[in-house]
Amino acid sequence: MVAIPTPYTPSTDKLRHQRIAIIAMAVIFVLAPLVAYPVFMMKIMCFALFACAFNLLIGFGGLLSFGHAMFFGTAGYASAHAAKVWGFTPEFAILFGTAAATGLGVLTGLLAIRRQGIYFAMITLALAQMIFFFYLQTPFTGGEDGIQSVPRGKLFGLIDLNQQFAMYTLVLVIFLGGFMLIYRVVHSPFGQVLKAIRENESRAVSLGYDVDRYKLLAFVLSAALSGLAGGTKALVFQLASLTDAHWSMSGEVVLMTLLGGLGTIFGPVAGAAIIVSMENYLSQLGAWVSVVQGLIFVVCVLAFRRGVIGEIANAIRKPL
Repeated sequence: MVAIPTPYTPSTDKLRHQRIAIIAMAVIFVLAPLVAYPVFMMKIMCFALFACAFNLLIGFGGLLSFGHAMFFGTAGYASAHAAKVWGFTPEFAILFGTAAATGLGVLTGLLAIRRQGIYFAMITLALAQMIFFFYLQTPFTGGEDGIQSVPRGKLFGLIDLNQQFAMYTLVLVIFLGGFMLIYRVVHSPFGQVLKAIRENESRAVSLGYDVDRYKLLAFVLSAALSGLAGGTKALVFQLASLTDAHWSMSGEVVLMTLLGGLGTIFGPVAGAAIIVSMENYLSQLGAWVSVVQGLIFVVCVLAFRRGVIGEIANAIRKPL
């Protein structure tokens, strides 16, 4: 007999303060181009969505993936190729990249969810490395040069995305849409089952839940949203490269999530903003950027054990 999840209704107070926080975040991103370079802010939003997608898997499902870059990079290549070679309009190019990442998520997820813990992490890493070397060798990706000069095109055949304001608006809508989808999933009965699996998988099984099905759905949803972020980034920078599919990108999204706050709603956004800002403003240090990032990460882990947003949430006694 399969257990049916009981309706989950978050407290009114919890929903109220989280909605206020979402509105505040949206206002910040809307006004940010007035004081910051738009491309810089678009990069933050792309990586924030990527980190939120990853956090859905590890923070709420308890599944640590070391290979999420394969979805991010796959969507980037698929979107770039569709826009440049096949002449897809930007909306269809991004959707095509997202679909490619989703399909890859189904295939890899069916293999990965058969194992737990570190074995799951190692399987995802191995699969990601296979995908990386495939992209390194296959002709359509351009090898180490990547796919360059990707046309942004016209959204719906009407809005020229070469205009910075138009491109920024599109990225903002995609980010907020993806964020709200994750927010809704987390606060749904499906999200509560994911949390139950994270806390005690054996008990979830004993209650009659098809644990593997829930984990696969979470994995595929995370892959799809990661692909959405990767496809959008390819159009923003008009480039798809091996960097987006490299294992270091998987490590970077882990860093963003841990730094912001694992298992929090807003943590990945804050973590992505911190990491992207460090890369941007510390770039003059050259190879020392990684060393400085490592030192800052160590300090943050020691000082903010729950992550930046996690510590703030603990201080105000409100979940964020």
